[in-house]
Amino acid sequence: MTLLRTAYQCVERGDLDAATELMAEDFIANVPGSPEPLHGREIWRFGTQAMLDAFPDLKIDVQDIFGAGDKVTVLVNFQGTHLGAFQQFEATGRTVAYRSVEVYRIEGDKIAEEWVAPDMISLMQQIAPTTTGH
Repeated sequence: MTLLRTAYQCVERGDLDAATELMAEDFIANVPGSPEPLHGREIWRFGTQAMLDAFPDLKIDVQDIFGAGDKVTVLVNFQGTHLGAFQQFEATGRTVAYRSVEVYRIEGDKIAEEWVAPDMISLMQQIAPTTTGH
């Protein structure tokens, strides 16, 4: 569990090199919307860098963390300011917050696999253009 807390701290301070070093060489990411698992630390790094580019002040608050066997589950809150483009939305300057449920498989002293379920609907609603009805 310390391994994951350290990884989140690395991401929060933008040190993706250090975070990547905590992962197994053959890291596997299971992400919503992808029919097949994604392989490799660079895939993770690409997605995480996109988040940091869009939300450079991203704060990560671990609400709960618990493990059984080689799996660790984390309930986490993310908060940041939308200062860069994210998916189809240009920067809005809005402060956003969303939750994620994440499960990790640990192999030795490395993060080997992840299953993430971020509340992307909530995030997208917060950065989508608003209509004023005029």
